[in-house]
Amino acid sequence: MDFTNKIILVTGANRGIGKALVFSLLEKGVSKIYAAARNTASLPDFQDARVVPLTLDITKTEQISAATRMAPDVDILINNAGSLELVSAFSGPLDKVTKEMSVNYFGLLHMMRGFLPVLENRPNSALVNIVSIAAFVNVPLHGGYCAAKAAAFSLTQGARIEWASKGIAVHSVNPGPIDTDMTKEIAMDKASPFDTAVKILDDLESDIADIFPDPTGQHMFETWQKDYKDLEAMSADMMKGA
Repeated sequence: MDFTNKIILVTGANRGIGKALVFSLLEKGVSKIYAAARNTASLPDFQDARVVPLTLDITKTEQISAATRMAPDVDILINNAGSLELVSAFSGPLDKVTKEMSVNYFGLLHMMRGFLPVLENRPNSALVNIVSIAAFVNVPLHGGYCAAKAAAFSLTQGARIEWASKGIAVHSVNPGPIDTDMTKEIAMDKASPFDTAVKILDDLESDIADIFPDPTGQHMFETWQKDYKDLEAMSADMMKGA
């Protein structure tokens, strides 16, 4: 992937990995970045005329439709917006579990369906879905989130297969805990969002399909590759310490 002169849309660009990706992409010679957030007033001052604020709540299909009309020139779609509720899928408030699936799976699906015609019309286009290492193991402390991310990874895998004939490259990004507002209640070693963003872009430039951009995420995936039961045991140990 070459970012030079590319037009990119980043959802959830107001904080965390999304904000770090915008700043990092500006150093890659892009021509324009649509920085999307539910409330554009929450976006930082990127101090660059190439950044175009875009109001977008990915759970609202009418806003996605409006976004495709406002941004018909997107070469690379980075689906970063997400929701984390630290609740059990089985005993936590059902509305919070439903919200996680609404944002992390159905919101992602609607974005992919909405922007598919846009990406089809752009040469060398790409889809980048920020998923999570949580897609590979269910941590009951936030079981609904893990289930939604597992569904998101499967959806990304399906797009990679189905969209190959359309000339659209499809990538998943599966970080472990990153030091953002979303994970402030999680007591684990966390990577910097800016270090994570740099690693993501480096791996995209190297055409890596499934990216694990931080040490914890890499370690967990290596454990899963060796024996997924070992990753389940790791999750069980987290529960004992909760």
